[in-house]
Amino acid sequence: MAAALAAAIVSLFSCGEPESPDFDFEQTPVQVVRDMSILQTDRGEATMRMHAPLMQRFNFFKDSLQQSYELYSDGFFVDAYTENGQLETTITAEQAKHVTTQGRESWSAFGNVVVINHIKGEKMETDTLYWNQAEKQIYTDCYVRLTSDSGMLQGYGMTSDERARNSVILRPFDWYAVERDSTYSYIDTLNQMGPRRK
Repeated sequence: MAAALAAAIVSLFSCGEPESPDFDFEQTPVQVVRDMSILQTDRGEATMRMHAPLMQRFNFFKDSLQQSYELYSDGFFVDAYTENGQLETTITAEQAKHVTTQGRESWSAFGNVVVINHIKGEKMETDTLYWNQAEKQIYTDCYVRLTSDSGMLQGYGMTSDERARNSVILRPFDWYAVERDSTYSYIDTLNQMGPRRK
C-alpha cells in the first residue's frame, strides 16, 4: 500500500507538462463590456452616442492574418446629431458587428434594423444594414420599407448617406402616397422637446 501511495505521489508531482485546455479563440472573447456607452464629440458638441447592453471583442489569427471584431449581441443603439445639436438619426438593431482587419473597418447591423431620420420624418426598416465609414454611406441588399408622412415605399436594396438624409431604394416594387394640401409641412416634434435623449 505504501508503494502504491508513493507511486501516486511521484506521478502527481512529476516534471511532465500539464495539459492545457484547447481554446477556440474564434469563439472566446478577449474582452467583455456590459452596458457600454460611447459619446463622440466635435469641439465639445455631441455628434454621436452609442449604447450596447453587451460588447464582446474577439481577436485571433486565421490564415496567417490577424482578425479582430466586436460583437454586440444584445442590441445596438446609435443616435447621431447635427452640427446644431439636434437629434437627426437613430439606428437600432438586435445585433451589430464591427470588424477590423489590416486597418480596414466595417460595421454591420442585423435583425429588425430601424433607421429614423427625425428631422425629415422618415423611417427605414430592414433586416441587415452595412456602414461604409470611408465613403460615409449606409446600404443593404435586403428588403427595405421606407415610410414617411407623405407615403410608403418598399423594395430590395437601399443606399444612403450615413445620416439617412437621401435614401434611395434600388429595386422598388410597391408604394403609396398620401395627398396633402400645399400648406402642409412636416414638423420635427422630437427636437422641439429637446435633442438629448438619456
